[in-house]
Amino acid sequence: MSGPGVGFEYPAIPVSWLKRDVLLFAASIGATADELHFLYELHPNFQAFPTYPIVLPLKHKDLDVIDFYARSNAIPIPGAPKLTTKGVLDGERLIEFKKPIPTSSEGRNFEIRSKVLGVYDKGKPGTVVETELTLVDADSGELYTRAVGSGFYVGQGGWGGPKGPKTVSYPPPANTPPTHTHTHQTTPETALLYRLNSDYNPLHATPEPGTRMGFGGPIIHGLFSWNMSAHAVLALVGGSKPENMRSFQARFANPVKPGDKLVTDIWVLGDAEGEGEGWKEVRFIVRVDGGKVVLSNGRAVVRVEGVKGKL
Repeated sequence: MSGPGVGFEYPAIPVSWLKRDVLLFAASIGATADELHFLYELHPNFQAFPTYPIVLPLKHKDLDVIDFYARSNAIPIPGAPKLTTKGVLDGERLIEFKKPIPTSSEGRNFEIRSKVLGVYDKGKPGTVVETELTLVDADSGELYTRAVGSGFYVGQGGWGGPKGPKTVSYPPPANTPPTHTHTHQTTPETALLYRLNSDYNPLHATPEPGTRMGFGGPIIHGLFSWNMSAHAVLALVGGSKPENMRSFQARFANPVKPGDKLVTDIWVLGDAEGEGEGWKEVRFIVRVDGGKVVLSNGRAVVRVEGVKGKL
């Protein structure tokens, strides 16, 4: 597909992480004390939670906090209008796992390579930018993860660009109770902990941006809910083993306020098409208890292995 910015490649971003980074990530998305392989660096099977690379495009090689707005606005997209991240929300995220990532990048040269897949004008509501990001060992060329994400730039549309293709939806099966249900109680501190994974958007920490955008104050990162539900799916369906998840995706539908109780409903369906024996298609939604759906279009490919009883 052609269009404004399509195929534009951003400069590769060198990235690095420490064991403490993957420990913090697992703790911040709801890993429990019976999953010490995610939470204790001396565990004989210590592993990084598989979705950890989703934070690396923001982290780079930083060891300290950064100016979110300055970094996000650094590189304009040719052929597209100048967009500001002061009004950006996540649209949808997909990640595919190609190789398990090490618990530390020490001794390796990893980088994020990203390119624009499309810039879509949705009229008055805003503009969508869809991007592919790959985590690659820069020395060997080995591919570890491939992610596709879209950002929705609120109120920044109407510039005459293409509307974009229709997206594929993965609704849960009709009139069928979920196979598993997981609940997670957020707190006023949930986003303040999760942001330490290098997602320092002020929208999730201080009231002013959320008030300006009509949310009435701070909201929790969409990627918190996304990663929290990835943990729920892997724990309840895949035995908490990273090698049992091949892909994971969801669409961001509504904001989450600090203190909301999140409910993840999970349906384990039949064999995932084209994935080989033992791999099942899983669909899920995340909703606020008694309220709106916050993640829709949830789909994962998982090898079923036991059930975690304590979630």
